[in-house]
Order: sequence, then structure tokens, then C-alpha cells
Amino acid sequence: MQLETKQNGRFEKLAAYVEQINHLNGGSGSALLVIQRDEIVMERYAGFHSHAAGARKVTASSQFNVASARKSYIGLAAAWAIYAGKLGGLDDLVLDYLPEYDDDLLQGTTIRHLVTHTHGLHADADGKLYREFAPGSSWAYRGVNVVMMTEIIRRATGKTVAEILQDTVFGPLGFTETGWRTEATEQLVSVILDRPEETELVLGTDGSGDGMQRNLFVSAREFAMWGYLHLTRGRVNGRQVVPAELVRLATEVQSPELSDPDLPSIGCFWYVQDRQALRSEIGSTVPKGSYQILGVTGPALLVVPEEELVVVRMCNKRYNYSGPDGDYLHYLREFGDCVMRCVR
Repeated sequence: MQLETKQNGRFEKLAAYVEQINHLNGGSGSALLVIQRDEIVMERYAGFHSHAAGARKVTASSQFNVASARKSYIGLAAAWAIYAGKLGGLDDLVLDYLPEYDDDLLQGTTIRHLVTHTHGLHADADGKLYREFAPGSSWAYRGVNVVMMTEIIRRATGKTVAEILQDTVFGPLGFTETGWRTEATEQLVSVILDRPEETELVLGTDGSGDGMQRNLFVSAREFAMWGYLHLTRGRVNGRQVVPAELVRLATEVQSPELSDPDLPSIGCFWYVQDRQALRSEIGSTVPKGSYQILGVTGPALLVVPEEELVVVRMCNKRYNYSGPDGDYLHYLREFGDCVMRCVR
């Protein structure tokens, strides 16, 4: 990452907070990286790749499993497919690309519904799809939309998500610590499960990198650079890496208008700060126009354009900290509010 490092003490309380929450949650290692106004102003690594004796220390080269934060990568690939004319637009019908699905079940479901979690589809224990609500009428966080969206991208472009991103972002920016991993290496951080000694290292069964598998590993620096690419609308080190329109499409509100004010606003998989909503994961003091993505294993990436700010938190415990009351959204919002206290 070709940004100058000028660490200051402004984000020390945020670093302490991240380490405290990871400890309370039972994680073994964490990282925090903050970019503001084109400089790295905080970079901190703590703990180990697991709780096992002799486990490797977390360092700048450590790669964390970002779990559902991979959806931000899928979102940019979808935006590229639209920009390149491979997809007609967000309001294209899903059935136009996936005709093998049940017509009645998917009637009226669009790509917009898939990328904003407003599709209303769910799967039972046997994998059979059913409808929870009419497309565009409500919001629910499910996994079937990821399967559909990655397959639509592959069919429309002839490329996987990984291939699109390698050509458009990873290659041009020289990323070597970001990828859908299929083999264990010493750089990969284990995910802690229910007990400290129980760990998981989710690896892909093939190298397709289509985004459906949960095997995307990223270093804190390259995750921050991913956020920085969005902050700068695709312009890095004096060159336009991706067109600004792709980033705008991915990070501005794309949700259909919903009647329930408690439901969050979404771009192409990013949560977007548009209005206060009880089910949003973004803190109330984070400015409008900011956006965030996170994963169940603890990573969070917050971009605050108003403050020219990118904040990366990496942790390694399955399920984000929920405290004694089980309210994980409270702690996700508290993270963003802690960021803003440090800024202001």
C-alpha cells in the first residue's frame, strides 16, 4: 500500500476498545488499521493466530477470514458487470439470467432485490427455496442471494468474481494478501469457535473464487486499501483504477423504498448510513453517506467520506460480540461511535 504512515495518538482508545471486545468475545488475535486523508494514522496488531501453544503472532502479513464481508467484493463485481454492459441494470429480472428457477417463486425478483437483501427468499433444511415475503416489500439477511448473484455474474460475464477483481483491482493494485484460499499457509488466521481450543480454517474446495464459499482471506492492510479504493471513488496513487461510477453504484443506497423505518439502507451489499434505523449496524454518530461491511468472524470495514476516513477492524472469533444481553448490533454500532469519538 503506497500510503505514508504517520501514526498519531488519536485512535489509541479505539485500538484498546477493539482488543478489549475481541478478548471478551474469546478471540485470540486482532488488528486495527486507520487511513485518514491519504495517510495511515493507526496500525496495530495484537495476539496470536489461535489460542494454541506456539501459535504465530498476528502481524501485518496475517490474513483473516472476512466471512460475509466478501459480499463487498461481489458487490463491486456486480457493479462492474453493469458498467461493462454485461448486465442491463439493477432492475433486471433474476429469471432472465437464472431461467431454471421456479417462475412463480421468483416472479418480480430483481438483481436490486438480491444485492440489498430485499429478495424475500429463504431455504429450508433440505435446501428448498421458499418465499418469506414479496420481493421489495421487506428486508432479511439470508444466504441464497449470494449464490444467485455470483452465478448471475459468472453467466453474464463468463468470469468468476475472483477473475473480475484480479483483472480490475487486485492486479493493478498489486494485492498478494487477498484471495479465496484453498490451501493452508502460516499467514492464515484461524477462527475460534465455541471453545478456545476449537478452531476453523475455512478453505475452498476449488480455486474458482466465485464468492459462494466462505474462504476469502485478507490482510488488514489490503482490506483497508479495498476500503480506500471505495473512499477515493476508484482513484489510487494518481490513477483511476476503476471507474468512479462502479463505486457510486456499489456504495450509494440501492434499496427499494420500504415501509418499515427500522430496516437498514443498503447499497450493493454495503450497509449505508442514510437515516437512523434500529436494525442498522452503523453507529448513530457516523455521518450520512458512510458505509460499512462486516463478517460473522469479526472483520469490519467502515468508510466515512465526510472525514476522508477508512477504518479496518480484524478479529477471529465466530459470531460478533453480543454482550450479556445478546445484542450484537449494539456493539457493532458502538464500534462506529467509538471511531467518531476519536475523530472529533
